[in-house]
Amino acid sequence: MTELRQSSEIAQALSQSKVVAVVGFHHDPMKPAHYVPEYLSRQGYTVIPVNPALAARGQSFFGQRAVSTLAEITTPVDIVEVFRRSEKVHDHLQDILNMSPAPRLVWMQQGIRNEDVARTLNEAGIDVVQDRCMLTDHRGLL
Repeated sequence: MTELRQSSEIAQALSQSKVVAVVGFHHDPMKPAHYVPEYLSRQGYTVIPVNPALAARGQSFFGQRAVSTLAEITTPVDIVEVFRRSEKVHDHLQDILNMSPAPRLVWMQQGIRNEDVARTLNEAGIDVVQDRCMLTDHRGLL
């Protein structure tokens, strides 16, 4: 497994995926951590918001109830999309590695990069995209 950099690899990953868990989802529609997942939902993806504060309030978005952690998700996830600062990505590494089945891809949104986490995920057989916008790539490639 590798870091996906080629447009063809990214397009294939996006077209073969159906379920996206969004770590760091935000309730504010003006923030990328909301409007990117909202776009994905409109494109037919199942989007699972991961945000402890929203889960504690029992909130749902795009037909899916927010969860506190990846460990609470009971359905297989194709992509874990991360909207957390680069230095915070490591906080979610163990949860990602514990997912069963493992996600095919971990996508760190534009501006987010963590080489250590990417290497560990690759060693576990999980592909990684870093520092790219899923909305932009989806619009441009599919």
